[in-house]
Amino acid sequence: MRQIIHYLLIILRKSRLNRPITRLLVTIHNASYQLISFFASSSGTHPKHTIINYHKFFLDNIDANNTVLDIGCGKGEVARSVSQKAKEVVGIDISNKNIQLADENKTPTNLSYIVGDATTYRFNQKFDVIILSNVLEHIKNRVDFLKKLSGIAPRILIRVPMITRDWISVYKKNEGFAYRLDDTHYIEYDLHSFFKEIKEANLKILHYHINFGELYAVVQKLEK
Repeated sequence: MRQIIHYLLIILRKSRLNRPITRLLVTIHNASYQLISFFASSSGTHPKHTIINYHKFFLDNIDANNTVLDIGCGKGEVARSVSQKAKEVVGIDISNKNIQLADENKTPTNLSYIVGDATTYRFNQKFDVIILSNVLEHIKNRVDFLKKLSGIAPRILIRVPMITRDWISVYKKNEGFAYRLDDTHYIEYDLHSFFKEIKEANLKILHYHINFGELYAVVQKLEK
């Protein structure tokens, strides 16, 4: 039976049905990722927060006397973690629902939230550090956005998804299939595209590392 199935698969692979079948399997693969995330987050918090432990990157790169702006703060998970160490934390998110949920869980007095679009919002204060945790890939005009942020804070902590997280993501893109982790992403990076955008924004990378298919970088404005 196994041999029969094997031969049938070979016949299908060599037929005109090869690409439609591949497209269907890619669609199933993408949908399964979204569904697993949905059901795995039944407690309200995605398991990646614990497994990846990405909060540590932001905590390791701020000081106790820092004022921090968390852009695209969502429900405030990172902002709350950082507020335990930083002097002051302000979170901003375009979703009123997210900010309401963040506010409900707010306990530190050094933490506040804003409902707004960070690409157009006029901040009335400067910060020591800006956090962009899985945010930059959602921005269309990223270079202009980064230039704006460099005038608000001297240091930016960035976390972005990489297209090179596995071979199948690159294959999907090369073949014209849907490949993004989230269809609201304008880009998923490789090292070249990330370095290029940082350079075009007149920023420099102080250090970076890659973990679980994500790029983490500390960047700051180039000195004239």
